[in-house]
Amino acid sequence: MSRQGTQTAEPIQTSRSRTWGRSLLDVVRRKPLGTAGAIVTLLLIFAAVFAPLIAPFDPYELNLTEQGLPIRQQAPNGEFLFGTDALGRDVLSRIIYGARVSLMVGFMSVALGTGVGTAIGLASGYWGGKVDEVLQRIVDTFMAFPGIVLALAVIAVLGQSLMNIILVIAIVIAPGTSRVIRGAVLAIKENVYIDAARSIGASDLRIVIRHVLPNVFAPVIIIATVWVGNAIVIEAALSFLGLGTPPPTPTWGGMLAGEGQRNLENAPWLAIFPGLAISIVVLSFNMLGDALRDVLDPRLRTP
Repeated sequence: MSRQGTQTAEPIQTSRSRTWGRSLLDVVRRKPLGTAGAIVTLLLIFAAVFAPLIAPFDPYELNLTEQGLPIRQQAPNGEFLFGTDALGRDVLSRIIYGARVSLMVGFMSVALGTGVGTAIGLASGYWGGKVDEVLQRIVDTFMAFPGIVLALAVIAVLGQSLMNIILVIAIVIAPGTSRVIRGAVLAIKENVYIDAARSIGASDLRIVIRHVLPNVFAPVIIIATVWVGNAIVIEAALSFLGLGTPPPTPTWGGMLAGEGQRNLENAPWLAIFPGLAISIVVLSFNMLGDALRDVLDPRLRTP
């Protein structure tokens, strides 16, 4: 490349970087709650990834006594910031490690559920006819049951394991997602560019992948972001009912259901801190989802 071409490319790249920077600052300024949700989400991911480095103690280690003194159910203090449970395990360390389970369940179940729901919505909305009838009746069947009831039924059949919980939550997510995507596809396929693609001989599969799917990608991102928080709540509810991730794996719902429930009066920190973790994380994902909806949906953008 000539020197003149290089000099021309550099200002273009610099201009694009400045444009992206200004756009990001504008979003941060207009959506402070969404920004706060994004920061909390990043902190949660950081804590989950680097839990062995961040956690002050081993979350599985039993510490019934230390130098002959009992350290079971110690209230929050300088050494144990969130206190200890009935087995002397550090509550803060267990909450940090519990973020790993919550994130794994949230992200994997949402990825699976939104992926399946998007595929069903695309097929149902684009091809219509008998395909639509069959798929939507199946979706109606699953949506007839409340999410938690459906989750309990499937867990009772499949048994307790982390992968089964992810599968259960994905089953809960997929029907509602397919309905939203189906509605978007019904509107998109009436556009002129879809007819133009058909007129030049493009196959239906190519039209769906190249023209329909990119236009429903924004709703998929919004749905996925909001459902991560809901998936964490469902996992916590299943753990609270004794049907979640089996012990001794630390989970926020399991901490609430076990020592937190039994010692609510004499050791309230065992329930307060896991409950706060669930509330803050779910609220953060919801605020992030609302901000993404406002940014990505052109109908909701403010000048």
